[in-house]
Amino acid sequence: MEVRSAVLDPVTDALLDSIPCTSRRPRTVEELPGGLTNRNLKVTNPDGCCVVRIPAQDGGGLLGIDRDHEYANSVAAAAAGVGARVLHRRPGVGLTVEYLPGRPLTDGDLHDSAVLGLVAAACRRLHAGPRFVNDFDMFAVQARYRRIVAEHGFRLPPRYDEFAPLVPRIRAALGPRVTAPCNNDLLAANLLLCPDGSGGERVRIIDFEYSGNNDPCFELGNIWSEAALPAPLLDVLVAAYFGRPCPRQVARARLFALMAKYGWTLWASIQDGSSPLHFDFWSWGMEKYDRAVAEFDGPDLEHLLTAAHPPDRDL
Repeated sequence: MEVRSAVLDPVTDALLDSIPCTSRRPRTVEELPGGLTNRNLKVTNPDGCCVVRIPAQDGGGLLGIDRDHEYANSVAAAAAGVGARVLHRRPGVGLTVEYLPGRPLTDGDLHDSAVLGLVAAACRRLHAGPRFVNDFDMFAVQARYRRIVAEHGFRLPPRYDEFAPLVPRIRAALGPRVTAPCNNDLLAANLLLCPDGSGGERVRIIDFEYSGNNDPCFELGNIWSEAALPAPLLDVLVAAYFGRPCPRQVARARLFALMAKYGWTLWASIQDGSSPLHFDFWSWGMEKYDRAVAEFDGPDLEHLLTAAHPPDRDL
C-alpha cells in the first residue's frame, strides 16, 4: 500500500495524543491513499500499527453516511473474521481500527480467477456473519440522491431521467430479496490480500461507510462493476460464491450492477457540488454513467430482465 508521511495540524496531533493506541511516542504517521470521505492515517508506535479514520468536514451528511452504523457494522465485520478489529471510537471525530498487513487489490488483480475465488470466500464469510444494524437498498438510495440533486441544483448528466421508467422494471425482475450483511462499496481498494496465518493468503474487507443488510447479488455485481470486469468474470465470481454456475444470479448481479452505476452517478454529482476536496468527482461519476447508459441502451437488458426471473430450483 502506498503511504507518505502525513503533515499534521495541531488539532490532529492532539487527537492522536488522546487515543490510547496512538498516544505513545515515538510515532510515525503516514497518509494512506484514497479516502474520498475520510482521511486515513497509519500510525506506528511502540504499541504497534493502526489506522485512524477521520471523516471529511461535511461528515457525509448529504451522502447519508451514518457513523454510528459504520461503527457497529465494523465491529460485526471484525467478529465475522473479515473486517479489521475496532480499537477505538470517538463519536463525531472518527474510528481507529487495527492495521491489516497486506496490500489492497487492484482492478487488474480481479482478472485472476483465483483471486476472485478469494474475494468470493471473503464475501461469504461477511454475509454469514452477524447481522448489521441497518439495511441498504440502492433503489431507495438512488431515489434519495435524486431528490438531493434536485433540491440543491447539482449537475445532472444528459438523459439521466430518461432511464427512470426502467427502474421499477429492474426492481420487479429482481424479485423478493433475502438480505445479508454487505459492504456495498467493494471497489478493489477495499479488498486487502493478507496472510492467512498458515502460509497462504485470504482477502479481508475494509471501509464499512455504506454497509448494511442487502442482497448478496448486489455485492457481487458491484465488485464486477467497480472493476469494469468483462462479463465472463462475473460468471466466475458468482459460481465461486454459490459453489456452482447460477445463470439467474448472474442476471440479478448484472441488474444490481446497473442500478449501482445509476445510483453512484448521483453520489458523484452530490460530491461534485458539495465536497471541499480537490478531486474530479464529475469525471469519476461520468465514467460509471457512460457504462450505465451503454447497458440501458444495449441489447442485453431485456434478456436480463427475463433471466432474473427464476426457475425455483436455481436459487
